[in-house]
Amino acid sequence: MKTEMNKPQTAPVTFSDKLKKVGPGIVVAATGVGTADLITSIVIGTSFGTTFVWAIIVGAILKYFLNEGVGRWYLATGKTMLDGWHSMGKWATGYFGVYSVIWGFVYGAAAASTSAMAMHAMFPIMPLWAWAIIHSIVGFLLVWTGRYLLFERVMTVLIGIMFITIIGTAFLFLPSIGDFAYGFVPRIPDGSFMLMLGLIGGVGGTITMASYGYWLSEKGWSGKGWIATMRTDGKVAYTLTAIFTLAGLIIGAQFLAGTGVSIRDDEGLITLAEMLGAEFGTPMRWLFLIAFWSAAYSSLLGVWNGVPYLFADFVKTVRKKKKEGKQPVSETEPAYRAYLAWLTFPPMILFYFGKPVELIIIYGALGALFMPFLAISLLVLLNSKQVSLDFRNKWAPNLVFISCLIMFSYLGITKLIDIFG
Repeated sequence: MKTEMNKPQTAPVTFSDKLKKVGPGIVVAATGVGTADLITSIVIGTSFGTTFVWAIIVGAILKYFLNEGVGRWYLATGKTMLDGWHSMGKWATGYFGVYSVIWGFVYGAAAASTSAMAMHAMFPIMPLWAWAIIHSIVGFLLVWTGRYLLFERVMTVLIGIMFITIIGTAFLFLPSIGDFAYGFVPRIPDGSFMLMLGLIGGVGGTITMASYGYWLSEKGWSGKGWIATMRTDGKVAYTLTAIFTLAGLIIGAQFLAGTGVSIRDDEGLITLAEMLGAEFGTPMRWLFLIAFWSAAYSSLLGVWNGVPYLFADFVKTVRKKKKEGKQPVSETEPAYRAYLAWLTFPPMILFYFGKPVELIIIYGALGALFMPFLAISLLVLLNSKQVSLDFRNKWAPNLVFISCLIMFSYLGITKLIDIFG
């Protein structure tokens, strides 16, 4: 069911008009910024103070360029990432197909369980698995309606709660200007190299970055005239992402450092909420738990809405039904809804039986290789003749994509060694 949102619009010219159009980039960034990123920033802040302010900024810049590359590919060519991968060879299309099926099964359980954990901490009126099922089904129903505007509004509310609460909490623990400024100087203390890479690599990035083109399409952004607006959209999104991650770093550095408390997983965020409640009163505990839940559920909703586009496009590409001038994939297509159901219902099995070791190993191996896959895809596609000369990569995007390829490959290889070593 298409709405007025999908009809091509005239691109804004002034900066203020561009700001009024901001939306899809924030959805992408907020989907990528989940509880794992919050935990990473808190952990590294607890261990190393504000040393890695610079790393958060670098991570936001790298992810902005990746996001901009996906958007520029779509707006400059009218083609989706699946079209691009197919032009690179069947191996690329096949890789995504295998990855999406395995990733979706495990992520569906993980995202619902994390959202349920936060809700259960606030309202322990039913088992964790029951809250997980409710979160999955509500997400399913919201996305099933096929109304992007409703989805974006819900996401905006969740993002607002998440950002305002976490950033507001950080304001309680602001470091001195000197300490904070010292974090802008690149340094890597002993024993921090992998944490630093994980912080840079984890700032606002998931498979949903590849969904950006579909969200641009849903907004009616089409053609090269929208590239400038898309860049503004991305800059706003990843500036907010950097501020959010910096807030986590400050909370770790100023509140947890020296306490001996370890925040290593989602359970640790509940512990942190209890500590904040003990220090500042029960309302503070509730606010932090609400922010925890918003971070988790915005990621779930972003994936529930965005990744099915990729899968539906994959099905069209494999079946060779996608032709020039044909309508783009939509939320009402059978393949879109089939993948939405795949994210929602089969993973419920894992709520009872846990995550099978073999599946986690395969998922981990594929997941470790997705971001380098995206980086090399943008490096190849945006230097190809498929893109007009004016919108091909200049030296800066090429340098960033090469850097991303090296960094993500190193992280991926390290992950694989951890899995199979």
